[in-house]
Amino acid sequence: MNAEGTPQHSPLMRQFFAAKAGYPDVLLFFRMGDFYELFFDDARKAAKLLDITLTQRGNSAGQPIPMAGVPVHAHEGYLARLVALGESVAICEQIGDPALAKGLVERRVVRVVTPGTVTDDALLSERRDTLLLAIARGASGPKSPRYGLAWADLAGGRFIVSEVDGEDALEAELARLEPAEVLLPDEDGWATAITGRSGVRRRAPWLFDGDSGRRQLRQFFGVHDLSGFGIEDKPLSIAAAGALLGYVEETQKQRLPHLTAIAFEAVDGAIAMNAATRRHLELDSRIDGDNRTTLLGVLDSTIAPMGGRLLRRWLHRPLRDRSTLRLRHHAVATLLDARAFDALRERFRAIGDMERILSRIALRSARPRDLSTLRDGLALLPAFRALLAPLDSPLLQSLATELGEHDGIARLLASAIAEQPPVLARDGGVFADGHDAELDELRRLSTNADQFLVDLEARERAASGIASLKVGYNRVHGYFIEISKGQADRAPVHYTRRQTLTGAERYITEELKSFEDKVLSARERALAREKGLYEELLDRLNEQLEPLRRCASALAELDVLVCFAERAQALDWTQPELADSPGLRIEGGRHPVVEAVRDEPFAPNDLVLDCLPERPDVRMLVITGPNMGGKSTYMRQNALIVLLAHIGSFVPATRALIGPIDRILTRIGAGDDLARGQSTFMVEMSETSYILHHATSESLVLMDEIGRGTSTYDGLALADACARHLASVNRAYTLFATHYFELTALAEPGSGIANVHLDAVEHGDALVFMHAVKDGPANRSFGLQVAALAGLPKSVVRQARARLAELEQQGRDAPSTPMTAMALDAPQQIGLFAPSSAVLEALAALEPDELSPKQALEALYRLKLLG
Repeated sequence: MNAEGTPQHSPLMRQFFAAKAGYPDVLLFFRMGDFYELFFDDARKAAKLLDITLTQRGNSAGQPIPMAGVPVHAHEGYLARLVALGESVAICEQIGDPALAKGLVERRVVRVVTPGTVTDDALLSERRDTLLLAIARGASGPKSPRYGLAWADLAGGRFIVSEVDGEDALEAELARLEPAEVLLPDEDGWATAITGRSGVRRRAPWLFDGDSGRRQLRQFFGVHDLSGFGIEDKPLSIAAAGALLGYVEETQKQRLPHLTAIAFEAVDGAIAMNAATRRHLELDSRIDGDNRTTLLGVLDSTIAPMGGRLLRRWLHRPLRDRSTLRLRHHAVATLLDARAFDALRERFRAIGDMERILSRIALRSARPRDLSTLRDGLALLPAFRALLAPLDSPLLQSLATELGEHDGIARLLASAIAEQPPVLARDGGVFADGHDAELDELRRLSTNADQFLVDLEARERAASGIASLKVGYNRVHGYFIEISKGQADRAPVHYTRRQTLTGAERYITEELKSFEDKVLSARERALAREKGLYEELLDRLNEQLEPLRRCASALAELDVLVCFAERAQALDWTQPELADSPGLRIEGGRHPVVEAVRDEPFAPNDLVLDCLPERPDVRMLVITGPNMGGKSTYMRQNALIVLLAHIGSFVPATRALIGPIDRILTRIGAGDDLARGQSTFMVEMSETSYILHHATSESLVLMDEIGRGTSTYDGLALADACARHLASVNRAYTLFATHYFELTALAEPGSGIANVHLDAVEHGDALVFMHAVKDGPANRSFGLQVAALAGLPKSVVRQARARLAELEQQGRDAPSTPMTAMALDAPQQIGLFAPSSAVLEALAALEPDELSPKQALEALYRLKLLG
């Protein structure tokens, strides 16, 4: 303790505490020589997360200091693990040369690595965007609340904003974007779905101020107003973008020259899909983790990583702009007709991740091998343009133009960068011989050193008579003459001892010392010269950054189109037709993933909704048939075909005619949500509620087994009501799979509903699934046969079969009841209430507008019996 009673810390610890004070909530990597050290709570946390050794050394204020460290040369691997766990790390570097420092070397935090701001290649997923998202919340309104979103891909140089209404829409965008890090104002009222995510950062509310954000953006982009970006009248987007920009500048500690624009992304420009739909359709992930058997796993044959990332973005944002889609379809057809995609794919094998390389060049963190990869990629541009030149496609010709020439930069990189440059610029050897005369001269001095040492060794052996004498070098002690212990007494008097080893003595002479000074000076000057040349080269590349970025974007889009052509040819997919009139007609449709993983041929099926004169205005198909018969596969395959058509891909069908679609909504499968305290049935009802509130006459809806999570009569009543609402109120294109055969009665003339079924045939004791969709309802569900296939004990199946016979006999003995009066034919249900209320309950269950005269009369008689 000092005189004032303040604990005494060493100068180094005071320096650490000063740095840590600015970053209390993140881990601090404190540079000490060849290691990044962590102290105190940071050390304890890092030791646990990284499984590294926790030690205690020295003391601070009289207490041992907990420490853990990682080597500087291998720190990226540890950073990657921490970032993957949602942690952020402040990098505190030594500033200047420790050898020249007087006293304690200066240290300063040079950047903060967070999950959403990483740009280092080792910390990034190659084929998935790493996004930082900021959200600003507006005042209450009719669709309260409204949210402004801004997200940036720092590794790719994209900066985008949007606005959505309501928590459902916000959750859908979160599911689409899958941000690595989310910035929120530190205020109450945020939904659990947002705050319960990993990587959420609470920030001061004033950082999300719209006026402040507007000033930040205008200053950052150097513009008078934001109308050129289309966001001048988007205050919530501006507020979110300002908060994001401030966070990025705070963590990166440098300018961001690769963020040259900000784009507004309209929500209604894409087919809407909520989180449940993306999960049910298994676009790019599965619950079991086998992501090869997803739509992306089957579809992605892109070569370049930037093409793979673009494909994922397209898949999660299918477009509604039909002109853009028709251009993509035409481009794919052109590539197929000309058989040009194979040659293009070969060229792409030599293209690296140009998009991310250019971002690292802008941030001045590019490594030598980034530049050699860029060099090799630019050298291929003439071959790409030559392959595209004869193709009659407006989109392909536009992409060829966007590729650009870049001959000057290509020649510069070809002449400047060594054929196989080192990993790090500080190691030297980045530049090719002949690029710089001064560097060549300095290298010659170093190269000639080898011959000088050979000659010196020969001369000294001859002069001393010591045949075992050696001349060598190491990085610690420099050049030396080594003589074994047994010969050390014969060392000439002009030798000065430099180092003693167990079995040898090492010496230096005036001649060798003079040579050492000359050579080491040349090496140091060569490295300094290379560093200056490297900075000049980055400056030259940054001058051409924007056209190079357009070139990278064009290559990514071309890679995706080539992928579509290759998949269409390999998987026998066809070009969809986009109609302007309502309707869906899919002939010979197949499930792209199921077909890809099955050994046996896939049975194709048709879908017709609101298209045929003989079946006008059919908006819903009630699908019946056995479990495992293919109902869910049939529904999903049609949704995936529609989705593929709206990203520009060909589709697995012999023909697909698709009218306007605004949403794809699904309710498939069973599962609870323990985090929100929701049971399986509550999740089912929540997803159904979302569909009933959002589906329109241009929506495609998949409903699978609604009402199965509750009692038979409750479930049947709910399924019936939901089906009627979808058919008459939403008027959505609906595929409604069910085991409630009573729902087949909905298919009345003029109802907009038709029945289809998945066929199955009994062959002895075996059940054969035909997987063929046929008109009309199924005649039975084959539930017991499927149970037997699943391996239930035979005694259980026999007992179930006997009980089924009893129930069917009771059903035959009971009077038949129309579906619309179902509730009145359930004495078990009505008996739950007091006798005096039975008539009222039954009466409340009636829907007079939905009863025919005959049904109404029958209902009246039953009411009389209840009374």
